[in-house]
Amino acid sequence: MEVNIALEAFAALSQETRLWAFRILVQAGPAGLSAGDIADALGSRQNTMSSHLKLLNACGLIEGRRVGRHVIYKANYNTVSSLVCFLMEDCCAGNAGVCDKVAGSGNNMQDAAKTSVTFNR
Repeated sequence: MEVNIALEAFAALSQETRLWAFRILVQAGPAGLSAGDIADALGSRQNTMSSHLKLLNACGLIEGRRVGRHVIYKANYNTVSSLVCFLMEDCCAGNAGVCDKVAGSGNNMQDAAKTSVTFNR
């Protein structure tokens, strides 16, 4: 992943509403959610949410598909994976044991993400 692409993704995620929207889409899985559903979950206005989703889509973190009058958004797991690999690329000064611990903690991180997401803002 190029540095500029990573920077765009991190810039998009550096705003609270976009970060929460992205986390909701990661949890929603491949089925995704509409902008209205995401806005409702976050207590946000749909037109404001659409603007946030447009930015996340522009940097490749999410994808949208039109279904009738709605756009259904889902996380782009390939981009997320590339972003994590970019962060870990030169990890641990060659100490593979440290990186193995991070890679093996995926289930713990998923459990933590499930329990830490709340929508009471």
